[in-house]
Amino acid sequence: MKHRIFTSLRVLGLTIATLCLAAALPRVARAKEAVFETVFDAQGEPRQLHYQAVFLANGTEHRLEVWRDGDLRLKRRTDEAIETYVLRQPGSDEFLMSILDQKRKIHTRVDRTNLYRIGNFTDWFDLAHGLKHPVGAYRIVDAQAPAGAPAAVDSCQWYDLTQNNRTAHICWSEAHRLPTVIEAQGGAVVWKLTEVDSKPIAPETFEIHDAGFVSNDANEDIEGD
Repeated sequence: MKHRIFTSLRVLGLTIATLCLAAALPRVARAKEAVFETVFDAQGEPRQLHYQAVFLANGTEHRLEVWRDGDLRLKRRTDEAIETYVLRQPGSDEFLMSILDQKRKIHTRVDRTNLYRIGNFTDWFDLAHGLKHPVGAYRIVDAQAPAGAPAAVDSCQWYDLTQNNRTAHICWSEAHRLPTVIEAQGGAVVWKLTEVDSKPIAPETFEIHDAGFVSNDANEDIEGD
């Protein structure tokens, strides 16, 4: 049964590995003892949001496009190869995720609880904002832009997030509640926002088109283990 689970989840391709590309990075804050939730607060974010970004994962550059409808519906497209749809009930932390592998023509469904069961601690904030809460001790402080940092597409405030003796430099947009630039220790730019807007999003954007796809229920495999 475990073999079935891992086979099932392999169809997620880049998705599970790069859902929150900043998962291993440190975060930053506005006070000496600032906490992640205080600095990277989603309250006041635009009701609807669309953005594009480039990011590095395992040394390879990828392109990401995200559409977000409040805290209820989310669509992510990675490299024109993986589409991820996330639906959440009002007031609930639980969500249902559908991953469409456009190359293999496989549609995989998995919910938050079962992601947690296999050790993937992904939450709505992570998926919608490109930042994941650091695990373990960390420190966030106000900072200046690193020398040579790329120009940000949106006005933002720089923070340094230090964890495990490594520091990530993050420029956070208060207007859109997104990281505009993330630079890893050593100078590599691992995330750069390229476009962002808060125009109304057409409802059909969140419709799943999977005609001809193989249906794969990861929940069934995980719960049956």
